Amino acid sequence: MRILITGSNGLLGQNLSRLAPAGAELMGIDLQEMVEAPGLSRFRRLDLGERKLLLACVEEFAPDWILNAAAFTNVNGAESARELCWRANVTAVENLALACRKLGSRLVHLSTDYIFDGDHGPYREEDLPNPIGYYGKSKLASENILRSSEIPYTVVRTMVLYGHARQVKPDFVSWLISSLRQGKPVRIVTDQFGNTTLAEELALGIWRIVERRATGFFHIAGTEIIDRYAFALKAAEVFNLEAGLITPITTAELHQEAPRPMRSGLVVEKALQELELELSDAAGGLRKLKQQLDAPT
Repeated sequence: MRILITGSNGLLGQNLSRLAPAGAELMGIDLQEMVEAPGLSRFRRLDLGERKLLLACVEEFAPDWILNAAAFTNVNGAESARELCWRANVTAVENLALACRKLGSRLVHLSTDYIFDGDHGPYREEDLPNPIGYYGKSKLASENILRSSEIPYTVVRTMVLYGHARQVKPDFVSWLISSLRQGKPVRIVTDQFGNTTLAEELALGIWRIVERRATGFFHIAGTEIIDRYAFALKAAEVFNLEAGLITPITTAELHQEAPRPMRSGLVVEKALQELELELSDAAGGLRKLKQQLDAPT
């Protein structure tokens, strides 16, 4: 089985390659130079928006599956860098879908709770999208491309991803841990609700999709709906850090460029039942991360 992982340098990409099933031949694609990852036998530095180069690369490798973990995820930046966001989140998916159609490959595409408005969460897979920011609009556009693509595809929506990987930009948990260890005070919002997701569990869920050749839409995230401030307090407890450095604030006090879905969250029942996944609650995911970080390298 040949698997192409886009965004292979990222948090999810590295966890996908690390947890790949035995015997799978893996190729990674990323915009940046390769970060060493176990499991990858090939790598190409490539912009997914470059259709001809991408098609040539995919045709040469001839993957059975493409796992698209590449995306423009800067929610605030998407409001001003719209062309870059669209290229990474929409044009790239158009190109990947074309490659899959030519080769008969199957595609797993990562999406987000930001396709919903956050007024009535948590959301099921079939609930009506209504994105309120440009990032969410771009991710919904990518989903719609696949709906009309006539290829075998799976869309996995997730949110608040955190975990362990090499040379990746800080996620919410790693930023929080680093700040608290340095004695820096942090301000965390109390009015944004949703799941939190350990990258390792998301990666295992994607491999279960590959194993079962599952298609359609799946929500894969932690099992608990929690606000960001409460989650930060749990992280401080699990990692034995000073919770007094964490100050509760509201989203309005941050004056962010992009609106957020406030009462969001993803119902994960379908993934639990049909894929038979084991997904953690907030504290459980953090404890698993601590075990990973404490393990000898």
